[in-house]
Order: sequence, then structure tokens, then C-alpha cells
Amino acid sequence: MFNFDPLLYPYASQRMTVYAQNGMVATSQPLAAQAGLEILKRGGNAIDAAVAAAACLTVVEPTSNGIGGDAFALVWSGGKLYGLNSSGPAPEAISIDYVKQAGHETMPKYGWLPVTVPGVPAAWAALSERFGSLPLTETLKPAVDYAENGYPVSPITGYYWQRAFENYQENLEGEEFEHWFATFAPNGRPPQIGEIWSSLGHAASLRAIAATNAKAFYSGDLADAIDRFSRATGGLIRRSDLEAFAPEWVRCGLTTAAMMCGSCRRMDRV
Repeated sequence: MFNFDPLLYPYASQRMTVYAQNGMVATSQPLAAQAGLEILKRGGNAIDAAVAAAACLTVVEPTSNGIGGDAFALVWSGGKLYGLNSSGPAPEAISIDYVKQAGHETMPKYGWLPVTVPGVPAAWAALSERFGSLPLTETLKPAVDYAENGYPVSPITGYYWQRAFENYQENLEGEEFEHWFATFAPNGRPPQIGEIWSSLGHAASLRAIAATNAKAFYSGDLADAIDRFSRATGGLIRRSDLEAFAPEWVRCGLTTAAMMCGSCRRMDRV
């Protein structure tokens, strides 16, 4: 049986137990948590706050988060548990033979070959549309503001940013990587801890995603830009791959009591 003690801190990395009456947001970066709280204060619900925090993390913690990633979510609403699988597939044009013909026996770590269709923007839109109280334009506003106006780089983010820069500088060559350095090391170096960093391109992409419920990313201007860049630099992702993607919803078919005892096994597509 689980015994909870709010005064017990058995780990060297101590985190204090916190209680709140109206809401709480927890993230790995304080500014993202603040973004979620801001959305709650504007009348948003927990889903709105989660999407706001997730979008904000792509800006304030780009070392671990990005628009081009996959997304998964578990949502408890109306006494039911919903799951969202927004992990994108590989491009239609890729195959095992193609990878081997390119000189690889295993999937390479860098470059276009390991890149799959991004699922993050579709997840934000799906969560907002199904469960959110606020429009996506409002939910993504904190992330847009940080990208456009800048924020001070936090210590942990700055540390891993520097490590990534050194790693990429040593291992990445080719036109397809030039924009990474132009975006994340615009002065020939990554931003230092405490330095203000912004990205107008990131802000514009987030604004387009918000205004179109992610349609711009999968069938609009952003999809066209991804397609053009992929073709120009040897990538396989095409607009058709983006247009064909849709996140998958599943819902638990068992009761609340079954959920509480951990016996849930059946998930139905919804």
C-alpha cells in the first residue's frame, strides 16, 4: 500500500511538497510553468495550460523540446481517460533498402534520414479543439511572446545548449544544418546563461500554427516551406506526408474503479 508523507524527502535532489487551491503547473523550466499559470488565470482549463506550457518549452528550453517532435497525452475528462498518440510516421519515400543504399546498416543519428513527420503541432490543435476552453491563438500567446521578445537563458538550458553546439560543430556538415547554426548560434556561438535570446522565425511559425489550428504546418505555408527545404537538401519528407498525418485518439473502456486499481488494459479508438 502506498503511504504518502508530505514531509518526507528521501532524495538528494529535494523538491518541496506544494499545495494550491486553484491550479498548479509543473515544468522543467520556470518560464513555461509561468505560461501555464497565465493561461489558467485567463480562464483556461488544465488542457489549455498544458498546451501553453508545452509550446513555451519549445522556445525557452529548445535543448529538449521542439515543434518538430512527437507528442503523447493522457487526459482525464468527464470521468473517462483519453489517450492521444501524435507520433508521426516515416516519410512514404523511405525504406530499409534506401537507408542501406545510402551507406547505413543502422539508422544514422543526424541528418534527414531519421526525421519523421512532426506530431507536436497536430497534438496541440487536437487537444485544444477537443478539450480546451480557449482558442489556440490565446493558448500559444505566451510562447509567441517569448520567441518574439526574448527571454534570459536559464542555467541548465544554457549548459546543454553549449554542449549541443560543440557536438554539432564537430559532427554536422552540409547545407541542411546551416539553418540550425543561424538560428541557435547566430553570432557564431550559442547564447550564454542569462543572455536574452529570441527567434522571430520561431515566433512566426507558432503564430501561424495558432491561427490555423496547425493547418499551416500540415497543408499550408509551413508545409510548403518544409517540402521545399527537404527537396533542396536531400530530405524525403514531402507536403503529402504532412497532409496525410492525423493524431490518433484512444479512450479507456473500463470504469473509474478499474482505473484506480490499475487493471485498465483495453483502449478503444475514439
